[in-house]
Amino acid sequence: MTSMQGSRGAAKAIEFKGGAFSATTAMIRDTNAMKLADAMHALLGGMPDFFSGEPAILDFSQLEAVPERVDWAGLTSLLRRYRLQPVAVRHLPDSLADGARKIGLAVLEGESLKPTELPAAKPTPAPAPAPAPEPVAAQPVAAAPAPSAGSMIIDRPLRSGQQIYARGTDLIVIGGVSHGAEVIADGSIHCYGPLRGRAIAGAQGNHDARIFTTSLGAELVSIAGVFRTFEKGLPEAVAGKPAQIRLVGEGEAHQLRLDPLSLG
Repeated sequence: MTSMQGSRGAAKAIEFKGGAFSATTAMIRDTNAMKLADAMHALLGGMPDFFSGEPAILDFSQLEAVPERVDWAGLTSLLRRYRLQPVAVRHLPDSLADGARKIGLAVLEGESLKPTELPAAKPTPAPAPAPAPEPVAAQPVAAAPAPSAGSMIIDRPLRSGQQIYARGTDLIVIGGVSHGAEVIADGSIHCYGPLRGRAIAGAQGNHDARIFTTSLGAELVSIAGVFRTFEKGLPEAVAGKPAQIRLVGEGEAHQLRLDPLSLG
């Protein structure tokens, strides 16, 4: 099992955060080309098409040490290898700004283009807890917790390339998530339709977050940084079926568990 926080050392050099205006923010903590390449491989599981060609803003606010120079050509080439398109930098030390401009990157001042939050859905009363599902003999499953009050509700299908981030709350998707789409929530994710894209719950480290769907077909699932991809296909017990995903174990032994759900 791999963690989106990486094998602690390798993936520490870089971290990705969803931007609500269809751009991805890449938090650059180390500009060493070899460390970045190792971090990208550890973080994204070596998947060269993990992203879908979306623009990327390089954020240097967490840079561990200011280098004398940055290999901008190598850095941007590495990101493009994973289908990211670097368009700008921010929080960049003044000594490095000219190099960024020469390669065609916009240099943003401070927070002038801070990602805008998605329009918040109106707070909704928490629905009554669903009846406890029938336990599956091989893998008993606890009753699914009800979404929290004020959950973000998306009442349309999400198409490839679309991204939704529910900051500080649960995310409820009514119409399903297509291949190439991405749903992110600081809380749990409830998908009342096919979940075929990427689902990232507990984005700020909530180990109790879960992912629920009526039809599991995800490309990638993650909870609190622990992720799993399915290049070889989903387990037969949950593929295309109602399922929940949760963390089990403690500390470094955290693993994602995929359990079938009985909705009858």
